[in-house]
Amino acid sequence: MKKLITAMAMASCILFSTSLEVYAQEDEPLIITFTTVHWNMDMKDFSMDEWKKVESEYHEKVVMKNDFILGSGVLMHYYSPDNSELIFVQVFKNWADLENARKRTTELSKEAWPDDDKRGAFFDKQSAYYSDEHSDEIYSGLPMTKTSSEKSTEPTIFYIRKTHFAYPKDAKAGEIKSLREEFVNNVIHKNDDILAYYPMRHLYGADSREFVEVFVTKSLADLENTNKNKRGELIEAHWPDEEKRKEFFTAYNKYFDPWHGDWIYTNVPELSK
Repeated sequence: MKKLITAMAMASCILFSTSLEVYAQEDEPLIITFTTVHWNMDMKDFSMDEWKKVESEYHEKVVMKNDFILGSGVLMHYYSPDNSELIFVQVFKNWADLENARKRTTELSKEAWPDDDKRGAFFDKQSAYYSDEHSDEIYSGLPMTKTSSEKSTEPTIFYIRKTHFAYPKDAKAGEIKSLREEFVNNVIHKNDDILAYYPMRHLYGADSREFVEVFVTKSLADLENTNKNKRGELIEAHWPDEEKRKEFFTAYNKYFDPWHGDWIYTNVPELSK
């Protein structure tokens, strides 16, 4: 079980808004890790308050003091296929820092709990909340993020949309970059209901085609309004001519497969860096 905690710490979206805002313009893309773990459904006397207390202690003594971790957070199931899942997210400036964070986490853990027996007891207590199952995905951050300067003390909504890149034969150099900049600047960035937006693509994981977008809203109502009203209004405002609008989306959509998947999570503000 201790191996699970190590994996969460090493490969574990506001979550990491300040860090993304600072580094989004760097030539080297950010490394973003998603570690999905699962509640131990057989645990007796489970207490959410006690779980938060344990994770907050680890967060303050290890995560917050690890300078190689730019940002981190925990997402909990809201609407997704698995009510047992939690996602530990961490952000690193580059691959080297992801590796360096591993060593620093070990050092900080020993500093926080210098006695071997007490350290082992803490990690056993932490691990007891989770099953043995976990999975890791590593993504490369993309430009065009939208961040919020306000750090909410209340849980917010994280809507994760996964699509697949397509590779059309008539693709033009730089076209998808130009199209995405136009769309994101005029539809996503102008939408006040979207507090933050984090796009990323597959780096290491199960599917090389993955393009992941994380949208953060204050509430489920704001998310619904974003999808049902604001998006359409902003699209029509930027492309008032129907033919030009159709021309744009014909060019844009050829770079993506028609399939997409949707997941909705809520964050744990106390565990955000």
